[in-house]
Amino acid sequence: MRPMSTNDTPPERSEGPTGPEGSGTPVPPSAPASPDPVAPPDPVVPPEETGRQRLAAGLWPPRVSRAQLIVALLLFVLGLGLAIQVRSTSDSSALRGARQEDLVRILDELDGRTKRLEDEKQRLEDQRKELESSSNQAEEARKQTVEKERQLGILAGTVAAQGPGITLKITDPKGLVRSDQLLDTLQELRAAGAEAIQINGVRVVAGSYFSDENGGVGIDGKKITQPYEFRVIGKPQDLEPALNIPGGVVQTLEKEQATVAVTRSAKIIVDALRAAKQPDYARSSS
Repeated sequence: MRPMSTNDTPPERSEGPTGPEGSGTPVPPSAPASPDPVAPPDPVVPPEETGRQRLAAGLWPPRVSRAQLIVALLLFVLGLGLAIQVRSTSDSSALRGARQEDLVRILDELDGRTKRLEDEKQRLEDQRKELESSSNQAEEARKQTVEKERQLGILAGTVAAQGPGITLKITDPKGLVRSDQLLDTLQELRAAGAEAIQINGVRVVAGSYFSDENGGVGIDGKKITQPYEFRVIGKPQDLEPALNIPGGVVQTLEKEQATVAVTRSAKIIVDALRAAKQPDYARSSS
């Protein structure tokens, strides 16, 4: 045996698990245990959609083509223009602020005018029938001529008249009421069925004219001063509402700080007369 030198190194021994007898035989690592098999989850079945849900899905989000968008824009512009036109027309209406009672009165006034025209038509037809069937046509014609002369005399102002009507009194302490406002009042009364009118002792007829005078108003060249008093023969139920409609005569005069009073009466006397004027050129053709 030779001695071990210091340079000799003993061989390394591999460390590791050994067999049961420590024979040094390595033991292979055991294979990992396989996991237990898991059953796959049941498939999720979506709920069946209702008809309303399918309709909503079809409508939203909207599928709009370019042509449909242009047509919709044009229709919107057209509708907006029509709405603006209707609004402008409504705003220009003189009765846009009228109450229901005022509108009813105006409709009643229109019905009254229609009724008067129908009565006049019926009266003329009755006269024609009387002339055709009267045994004494000459006498009947004379009676009708006298009655017609009386009616024309009332309209021409050559005959005094009386009957139901109203009295309209306008007090103008500041002198702001002008002749055109009195003329508008006269026209409104005529439109409501006035048959005879007298203002401060001046009989007003179809040919009357109004003018502004210093400190008053002139009617047919005759100066009158306030208070201006209209005596009007006609149906009071038509005359008074015609003056009190919204934006009408009474409101216009009150804006001029004038005081207006309307009084109904069962008997109005219009006794101011005008001289009958003989025409210079016109002659009867009969």
